[in-house]
Amino acid sequence: MERWTPGSWRTLPIEQTPIYRDQAALADVERQLAGFPPLVFAGEARNLKRQLADVVAGKAFLLQGGDCAESFNEHSADNIRDFFRVFLQMAVVLTYAAGSPVVKVGRIAGQFAKPRSAPTEKKDGQELPSYRGDIINDIDFTEASRVPDPQRQLLAYRQSAATLNLIRAFAAGGFANLENVHRWMLGFVKNSPQSERYQKLADHITETLSFMRAIGLDPEHHPELRGTDFYTSHEALLLPYEQALTRVDSTTGDYYATSGHMLWIGDRTRQENGAHVEFMRGIRNPIGLKCGPSLTPDGLIRLIDALNPENEAGRLTLICRFGADKIGDALPALVRTISREGRNVIWSCDPMHGNTISAGGYKTRPFDRIMSEIRGFFGVHQAEGTYAGGIHLEMTGKDVTECTGGARAISEDDLRDRYHTYCDPRLNAEQAIEVAFLVAELLKAERISRGLQEQHAAE
Repeated sequence: MERWTPGSWRTLPIEQTPIYRDQAALADVERQLAGFPPLVFAGEARNLKRQLADVVAGKAFLLQGGDCAESFNEHSADNIRDFFRVFLQMAVVLTYAAGSPVVKVGRIAGQFAKPRSAPTEKKDGQELPSYRGDIINDIDFTEASRVPDPQRQLLAYRQSAATLNLIRAFAAGGFANLENVHRWMLGFVKNSPQSERYQKLADHITETLSFMRAIGLDPEHHPELRGTDFYTSHEALLLPYEQALTRVDSTTGDYYATSGHMLWIGDRTRQENGAHVEFMRGIRNPIGLKCGPSLTPDGLIRLIDALNPENEAGRLTLICRFGADKIGDALPALVRTISREGRNVIWSCDPMHGNTISAGGYKTRPFDRIMSEIRGFFGVHQAEGTYAGGIHLEMTGKDVTECTGGARAISEDDLRDRYHTYCDPRLNAEQAIEVAFLVAELLKAERISRGLQEQHAAE
């Protein structure tokens, strides 16, 4: 391949990028960002990559989730706390079920840009440029609001920095105490209409924690039980912003994107000879690649050749987003090809993006379809003898009504009650934890199956 630089993507075709009217203003913002402190550090990204290598080996599970698109207006300590709290509850449930560590990666502190299916949208007979996320333009449906404004990148940086500051405090300052998280989770079980289904697992976790306390493994004497590792991620869509925050690591000489620990390429921007693949191949962060129905096995191999030519474990996560009705047909060929070629990847399931429908004038995602795709994902990997290593969810810690179904049976009529998303429908707090309990059942079955396979191999 030709020599890579942080700006080599600028010579290649690019999709889903805004056109800024004032190029001088854009260049000035990029110069400012290039001088700002990094949001995350190379050592943190390397730690995440090591943990993701354990996922590749089947020794850990990846939980990735968060907002579809962060907004400037909804940025608050309470919203961040509520999301983090739900995320921790999900992780505890999955950790117990998988019998292995859960790598926690949030879609937060940088998820501001969104690809769109059309460059414009219509409302009441008026056609305007599409909303592309708060880092680019404003959601208000006015001509002035939809003009891309480079100054919004500075706002996104500052919000990300504030979010990271609070998350780091939560992760290390006692909020993530294992006893606290379990107490929250028990409250969820008690109040859920499906409490009987979840009670057995909750009781097992309670017994385990009681045993740990009995032998002296308590948060007061073991700091590792009072905190947790938590990493950030977002789609690397706005490349001028990403380039401006790319730094050379002084200890290795490698380039790292310091806007987030893990970045991914979207299904609409994974062109083999395009700008986004070019930028991502040169940074040393762990990265993700969205895999949709149009991706062929040969095309996937070529992308892996470009993005992970050294076949480094933990470098590349394949985030599969097919839809409940397509995953059984589309995923097996990809899995077989990657297995045959011996590529080190994480297989993660995004059950959100392929299951979006319209109902009552709203975009929504039926809970049953979400779970159907997850079950299909695990089923394919069990049949192929490979590891279903993660899930990737759009979710919030708030009590929204954006996805139908779940234990409280949110209906189409309920959508109007608390439909707050800026782009795509998200699981609310209860639905997100419900997914974790249901995935826990799949993980436990997978763990038992793998144990039997290893036993038979040993015999």
